[in-house]
Amino acid sequence: MAPKMFSSAVREVRRFNRFYTRQIGVLQDGLLDSPFSLTEVRVLYELAHRDKPTAGDLGRELGLDPGYLSRVLANFEGRRLVRRERSSTDGRQSFLSLTARGRKVFTPLEARSNQQVAAMLRTIPSRRQKQLVSAMHVIEDVFAANKNQSTEKSPYLLRTHQPGDMGWVVHRHGALYAQEYGYDERFEALVAEIVADFVQNFDPKRERCWIAEKDGEIVGTVFLVRKSKTVCKLRLLLVEPSARGLGLGRRLVAECVRFGCQAGYKKMMLWTQSELGAARHLYKEAGFKRVERQAHKSWGRNLISETWERKLASAPLSDR
Repeated sequence: MAPKMFSSAVREVRRFNRFYTRQIGVLQDGLLDSPFSLTEVRVLYELAHRDKPTAGDLGRELGLDPGYLSRVLANFEGRRLVRRERSSTDGRQSFLSLTARGRKVFTPLEARSNQQVAAMLRTIPSRRQKQLVSAMHVIEDVFAANKNQSTEKSPYLLRTHQPGDMGWVVHRHGALYAQEYGYDERFEALVAEIVADFVQNFDPKRERCWIAEKDGEIVGTVFLVRKSKTVCKLRLLLVEPSARGLGLGRRLVAECVRFGCQAGYKKMMLWTQSELGAARHLYKEAGFKRVERQAHKSWGRNLISETWERKLASAPLSDR
């Protein structure tokens, strides 16, 4: 980037940072009308939403200096908000968790945070809310992709589906899309129909489901299904929030394209919604082009569906 353009980008990023920190109220000494700083509330959040992490886990997740984190945890222990449990296999490690008192302190903080964001969003029209969330996804994806180019990616495993996985796929699509986009239970029913059809008519030579695991937990999935002899469809791409930023979505889409080529398909299609900004960014990056848009009302929302396509080149037999 030219020096003048880079300087302009720096100014714009700093301007946005000043605007957003003021907007969400993190400049006050006590966050959410509490005696805790932003960092302390983040540590409490991680302890509330993780299963007994170590101090090292928290430090890596939050990017905190070990000495500073140690002081924060010591303060919490002194206030009886946090307990340590010595590892039975490694005496050098301790597992951290909130005490009953800690959860009692954190619960109203999380409720106030939700109320604060809800109040901010309530003044924004629904259409603009969708644009806002989509833009946030793009920002997250751009920074995560850049980070993954220069640092080692957290390990994850891709495998084919096993008994029990399909229930997870239906459940997480229903729960996550309700949480992030407000889709009602009819969307979960649609996913259940797609999954049932896949299982009942599964052709292992020409169809595939990938399940992504990280640290023993399922964190993502995607399906490739047969539409015709020459056309396949990418379906049900999902990456858990905890695994975003690892390049997993990009990898899942790439696996679909690779398998589609090896299976001899000539074209791959997918159906998505205009508000799914992060996913659409991945599809465009993978060479898909939007070929159709259509307004519809589904799952309790007024939406615009999009059909995307890309051509596939057959892989050599030695790759199959």
